[in-house]
Amino acid sequence: MQDLAEFETHMTALCDRHFGAPLEHLKRLSGGASQESWMLVCAGQAYVLRRNPQGVRASDNALPKASEAAIITAAAKAGIAVPRVSFICDDEDAIGEAYVMDFIEGETIARKILRDAEFDAVRPNLAAQCGEMLAALHHIEVDGLPDLPFSDSAGELEKYAGFLQAAGHPHPVFELAIKWLRDNLPDARPPALVHGDFRNGNIMVSPEDGLVALLDWELTHIGDPMEDLGWPCVPSWRFGQHDLAVGGFGARDALYNTYRAAGGTIDEKATRFWEILGTLKWGIMCGILMVSAFESGADTSVERGSIGRRASETEIDLLRMLMGED
Repeated sequence: MQDLAEFETHMTALCDRHFGAPLEHLKRLSGGASQESWMLVCAGQAYVLRRNPQGVRASDNALPKASEAAIITAAAKAGIAVPRVSFICDDEDAIGEAYVMDFIEGETIARKILRDAEFDAVRPNLAAQCGEMLAALHHIEVDGLPDLPFSDSAGELEKYAGFLQAAGHPHPVFELAIKWLRDNLPDARPPALVHGDFRNGNIMVSPEDGLVALLDWELTHIGDPMEDLGWPCVPSWRFGQHDLAVGGFGARDALYNTYRAAGGTIDEKATRFWEILGTLKWGIMCGILMVSAFESGADTSVERGSIGRRASETEIDLLRMLMGED
């Protein structure tokens, strides 16, 4: 395991090797519960280093950073707003799996995007921009991309049902949701490239242009494109703005209309399924997976331990959704 001084030494060498210039500044960026992001400045230019914690994948199921970088490059070619990937780190860089991309100015903190006056002008257009971006993403040809995991509605549901069963703690609301989801599986559709975590917090917004970048591609997979339309409408991502289903900043119609106008096809029954499944997933992540990581000592941070309380919020959301409420 590298300490900070060793990491800084390797980063200094990385800048010399790839940019031919000294490292001027290095700072750990906030956010990103499962991945590291560092801002580095070389020759007056800012970049972001993206890597797994300590540069090591936690499991064989994690997407390799080289694959993540290749997908971002493919997204850029499709006209999707993403940071330009400069290079993929190799063994000589000695920092583990990582890549370096351009730094983009913008905001990802939902509270600021939803409430600060500087975003008032762009906020009404964000849902439409998201729909246009997702349509472009789902039209990317998967041939030629790195091997990616496949996950459909049934597989994703049973994976999280398995987590709940293995925990051995009763969660009647989660169990009720699982039964409903099993009874309402959507029809199969042609698989597409799915971002897997398209939501408030992973979209970057500027006060001038609105949506300027889609970040955090480590959960990208092949699956049902309706997953990407359901996940941003999960109530937990609205941060108190419950009357606006899309991230607390827009209506579903705005998201759907631009998605359709850009050539996408929507099954609204399926997107509702994915909203409910997404709420269940987040509840199990908070109340079981993250709490287990804290209790086991794998992650003793206050954030990891306290996030378990959000499981009760998702239980309330699930009951409302199962009763037909928004």
